[in-house]
Amino acid sequence: MTALASPAFDDAIRNPSDDAHLMVIKNVSRRIRIYRGDVLIADTTSALRVIEIGKSVYDPVIYVPAADLSVAVEAVDRSTHCPIKGDAGYISLGGDEIGWIYKDPIDFARRLADHYAFWPDKVRIVEGE
Repeated sequence: MTALASPAFDDAIRNPSDDAHLMVIKNVSRRIRIYRGDVLIADTTSALRVIEIGKSVYDPVIYVPAADLSVAVEAVDRSTHCPIKGDAGYISLGGDEIGWIYKDPIDFARRLADHYAFWPDKVRIVEGE
């Protein structure tokens, strides 16, 4: 039996070397707007929500398509690797790192390609109208 065997996790993406590390990617049915102060960073009805369990249960993360960004973000010279998502590149706005992107994720996380996620303490995320 696999870790977290439940119908809720049937579509989960699992780390090939650690069955207890998994994520579920879900479509967000409501409008998502992301702000930095009063600046609108993104406005989308095509967001994804990632729910991940690894060393702990992580807070859900909203990912928005690059096409729905309202401002230009700058690449930060930093990257990290996740065994179920791939290599993340980091982004800044006005010189302050605010989030990350998986430009070329691992095949089973392909839905995250060219979607941006943001540090919740750096932005305000509004879900719904």
